Amino acid sequence: MASRVIELRAARAAAVAVERDAARSVRLTVALLVPIALLAVVGLGGILSASSVVGIEETGDGLSYFKRQLVWMGLGVIAMVGAAFTPLRWWRRLAAPAFVATLALLLAVLFVGVRANGATRWLVLGPVSFQPSELAKLTTILFLATLLSRREESIERFRDFLAIAAVSVGVVAGLIMLQPDLGTTLLMSAGAFAVMTASAAHASFVLSTGILTGGIALIAARTSEYQWARVTSFLNLSADPLGDGYQAVQSLVALGTGGLFGVGLGASRARWFFLPNAHTDFVFSIIGEETGLAGSLTVVALFVAITVVGTLIALTAADRFGRLLAIGITTWLVTQAIVNIGGVIGVLPITGVPLPFVSFGGSALITELGAVGILLSVIRDRSALR
Repeated sequence: MASRVIELRAARAAAVAVERDAARSVRLTVALLVPIALLAVVGLGGILSASSVVGIEETGDGLSYFKRQLVWMGLGVIAMVGAAFTPLRWWRRLAAPAFVATLALLLAVLFVGVRANGATRWLVLGPVSFQPSELAKLTTILFLATLLSRREESIERFRDFLAIAAVSVGVVAGLIMLQPDLGTTLLMSAGAFAVMTASAAHASFVLSTGILTGGIALIAARTSEYQWARVTSFLNLSADPLGDGYQAVQSLVALGTGGLFGVGLGASRARWFFLPNAHTDFVFSIIGEETGLAGSLTVVALFVAITVVGTLIALTAADRFGRLLAIGITTWLVTQAIVNIGGVIGVLPITGVPLPFVSFGGSALITELGAVGILLSVIRDRSALR
């Protein structure tokens, strides 16, 4: 009789634990999706306003860019749902094939890619264009997390750790720099560095690899006059306000015009060809101009929320692979937001990277929403383990 009572208590405790874990998973899911959905809505509003003038000039339709972003958002949501319902163990198996496919696409860009704005970054297939470097941010993190989760405790020599970093991060970074695209290279490296830092590898290995990577990036930027000008122009915007500093100066003018609560939705002046790339890299400027400091800080707060939730997902992941994957994806997305906003407000170099979930662009948006789906898969994996 006593043993049966103990069994009943154990069963009741297990049921309570399952319910508690399920409730936690639901809270994390909602806490992740709400700020991302709000950012997507803000992005649609910003693109609708920022792209209307250039859309009329290029196609005669002020809604052309907005309509395309809606299509890409629909595809991104499909990718997110598909990724969320893909078991995490399948992502471990898909890591190597996805990484190899990304390498093939990056190589294809160098031979048959389309060149624009001084760089070759796009593959064009009929009416569809795609930027493989955006996919590389995700697949590199996925592949590195797989390698380290399997071997991190058996890595006793620095050269073994360096070999893993070189095979996963170094090869991709080299191919992206050949385009060239310093901004994407740095963001991909930031996500990878977070994965390495969160792993069980020796801290000295991670630190040495980071210093080595940073030195190589600095040399690569210094050897390109165009890249170096973009890196250093933010230090003194007034030195060349009509040249290298033009975008940053116009961005600050737009933000300053917005004041505390903005000039009103759809009333931006900067979009009238004063601010280049207003609907892509500088959509945050348009949002700040139209909604003021209040709107800008709201966007920043949403990214802070994503940082907190992503960290919680990593801390509560069911296994090491899920933890490394969650911290890598979160670091990549948040670092990209910091780099974009920092360039817009003039405190960081302009690197040409989009604001996650907000800027116009199909390759970036679909990849970012797919990455969110993988975070949801990490949450579901914890619940399934229970």
